[in-house]
Amino acid sequence: MSTDWQRLSAGDIAKGPRLYDWAHRTYPSLHDGCCRGLLVRRSLSEPDTLTYCLTYAPEGTPPATLLVVAGSRWTIESCFEAAKGEVGLDQYEVRSWTGWHRHVTLAMLALAFLTVVRAAAIGGRRPST
Repeated sequence: MSTDWQRLSAGDIAKGPRLYDWAHRTYPSLHDGCCRGLLVRRSLSEPDTLTYCLTYAPEGTPPATLLVVAGSRWTIESCFEAAKGEVGLDQYEVRSWTGWHRHVTLAMLALAFLTVVRAAAIGGRRPST
């Protein structure tokens, strides 16, 4: 796999693109039209640091598409961190599945509302109703 490394961005952040070396190897799947794979990310500053992702996608999916999906993990993590700090996502003591599900749903809805209102305030537009 050492000869398969490609330097690609996993998405942009405030400081610019998140560049890493990536390698992808596919393996046959039990389902027709699908392909299993292993996506490996290598840090540029610490080349011995590797991160692995298992992939499952339609055959012919380019590695660039797979790493965009893998890179979306950072967006999801930052969204959950914002929800913990702004709307109390982490302030629930789980007692039942139903209660937990309602709490998470309401917290994420509140975060979405705050995000839309904040974007409208920054952009100078009123949110449409």
